[in-house]
Amino acid sequence: MRFDPSLAAQEAFYQAEVELGSDWDTAVELEQTFSSNAGSTAREAYEALLALAQQYPTAHSFQAFCIYITWQQVTEETVARHFETGMKLCEAYLASREAQIERDVEQIAELHGSFRAGLGLEEEDDLQIEYKRDTPKGGD
Repeated sequence: MRFDPSLAAQEAFYQAEVELGSDWDTAVELEQTFSSNAGSTAREAYEALLALAQQYPTAHSFQAFCIYITWQQVTEETVARHFETGMKLCEAYLASREAQIERDVEQIAELHGSFRAGLGLEEEDDLQIEYKRDTPKGGD
């Protein structure tokens, strides 16, 4: 990976404050629990963060944050469910091109490939091919 998902998660999280409005304090509490614990306590906070994200499908920074922490969850607990969750979150994020930060789009496309590889799905799908075709190359 050409970036640190933990640092990317921190940056995306703080950009999400305006997106979450009155739920920001809840998100902060859950993020602190997730970041400072391990095992079932961290997993419960992670699941609660994902549930909160479902309430804000257009909160792109918060969606990006959830993708980055899903990678952290994969490294903590390497199970297919986390890879599948990460892949689905990435696909939803990449399919919606509204108000996204290009750096996040590039990093999430890279994570998408990593989640797919973790599931043994090495072949590129239509979404990846379209993204690569639409991404400007050097000199474009």
